[in-house]
Amino acid sequence: MTKEYSWMLGPFEKAAEANPCLVPNAVSRFFCPVQEKELGWEAKGVFNPAAVVKDDRVYLLYRAEDHEGKYAGTSRIGLAVSDDGLHFTTMPEPVLYPEKDEFSVYEWEGGCEDPRIVETKDGRYFLYYTSYNGKVALLCCAESTDLVHWKKHGPIFKDAMNGKYKNLWSKSGAVVCRQEGDHFYPVKLKETYWMYWGEKFVNVATSTDLVNWEPMLDENGEFLKVITPRAGKFDSDLTECGPPAILTDKGILLLYNGKNKSGAEGDTLYTANSYCAGQALFDAKDPTKLIDRLDKPFYIPESDFEKSGQYPAGTVFIEGLVFHNQKWFLYYGCADSRVAVAVYDPLKK
Repeated sequence: MTKEYSWMLGPFEKAAEANPCLVPNAVSRFFCPVQEKELGWEAKGVFNPAAVVKDDRVYLLYRAEDHEGKYAGTSRIGLAVSDDGLHFTTMPEPVLYPEKDEFSVYEWEGGCEDPRIVETKDGRYFLYYTSYNGKVALLCCAESTDLVHWKKHGPIFKDAMNGKYKNLWSKSGAVVCRQEGDHFYPVKLKETYWMYWGEKFVNVATSTDLVNWEPMLDENGEFLKVITPRAGKFDSDLTECGPPAILTDKGILLLYNGKNKSGAEGDTLYTANSYCAGQALFDAKDPTKLIDRLDKPFYIPESDFEKSGQYPAGTVFIEGLVFHNQKWFLYYGCADSRVAVAVYDPLKK
């Protein structure tokens, strides 16, 4: 008998009429303030987007790569907007990128990567992105009121435990939110905000201001791991957070990315080294307690544009999730090269 997952979100269907909804653009140009020259900032690849609804329109903040950076291209964050959630118009220049500022030590010349976004009721947006300088990836925070102009706050763990983790390799921050209509606001549980984060494992952090975060530790003083890879499953190699987590009446729902190992330890149902998407449920009273987890992915790479480009093993890397026009829209990176969207219509039988 197949196990039932009454708590999961979906099913999601690929929006074939729109996909891929963002592709590289060799025409758009940007004057890089670090190199002091014009370049094709999104010519190589566009992928791994954050998503948010503002003024009844869907905005994507997506990672764009040029051909010039020595670490497979320098990454910057671009902005695209849509009325229907499917067809997007992009702004001609990035909105978050390395500059000659105090943050260049973190961002140059790898850049600004893989954002997730949340909003607050007073009109602020917090973007959690990865900075990369060629040596270490650091989970950073930036703040905005209009999605265009951003104030950088730097690495989110830089002040934790007296700076012990200021150089901690860290990625992928998914803040726990509560849905109100088409908005997702960070919610305090036990008088603090919560974030799932991490690249190999899913770890946990807490904050009182959404800018400075403290990683949670286990009894051995190591990072608390609440999801780990499973031998023989689609997530046998790594588990990495997707969009912001959602507080539901069943618990805290976290959508995440799983990478399949090659060889006997992986899941032979899926391509070796491919990235598929999973879902997990945590206890709302104890966000560190895993209640349930899908045994099989709910979304896998199938289309040609999901299995070609920089990562031909196949990638659907989920990072953006919104509720718009009574439907759920899931945005994901395709093989580190394009952006696509899948839709779940709760009213559809």
